[in-house]
Amino acid sequence: MKFAPLLAATALLALSASAYGDDLDKKIPAPGLDPASTSASETIVLAGGCFWGQQAVFEHVKGVTKVVAGYSGGAKQTATYPQVTTETTGHAESVQITFDPRVVSFGKLLQVYFSVAHDPTELNFQGPDEGTSYRSEIFFATPEQEKTARAYVAQLGGAHIFAHPIVTRIEPLKGFYAAEGYHQDYLIHNPTQPYIVFNDLPKLAALKQVWPDLYRPDPVRLASR
Repeated sequence: MKFAPLLAATALLALSASAYGDDLDKKIPAPGLDPASTSASETIVLAGGCFWGQQAVFEHVKGVTKVVAGYSGGAKQTATYPQVTTETTGHAESVQITFDPRVVSFGKLLQVYFSVAHDPTELNFQGPDEGTSYRSEIFFATPEQEKTARAYVAQLGGAHIFAHPIVTRIEPLKGFYAAEGYHQDYLIHNPTQPYIVFNDLPKLAALKQVWPDLYRPDPVRLASR
């Protein structure tokens, strides 16, 4: 979220919180293509709105071992918050998720991503945040991830799971750059901030409600402070 005056943001969020929350409580079909993996660890980079909420959601998923908030899609030299918020860098606010595929598959993470972590039908905005840095995008690290992601988007689209077309981009990961320290574990450290209360706590509630078998009550923190 851009650090705009919170009073205006809070008023806007209060008006839309109910409708937005209603979109975060639907179970969706599992991917038809979700190859098993015997690797002990894999990573995937996902973008879908403000990285505060994305990081918070995936930190509560069983099998996830680390989640880093950061930037992907642009150059290393422009991977700073002040530059990214100009919407000229090509970066998207993203999260790098490290997970044990023997516990939670990539396909399961995509189920969470498309159902409760963000709205994949919103082009270049999520909730009150607007700009290409808030786009929906999957940055795949392997051919298998690309194949699974593309097949799943086609599957969901063909089944008309959402009222509007999915606009999620699927592109190769060219680089991921961790965000500044004050952005990491932001929800954990700022649970009463208005933006978090109206935008991101509902996502955690939806994760627990929709995917109880995947939900872990104690998040995997990136760092303690």
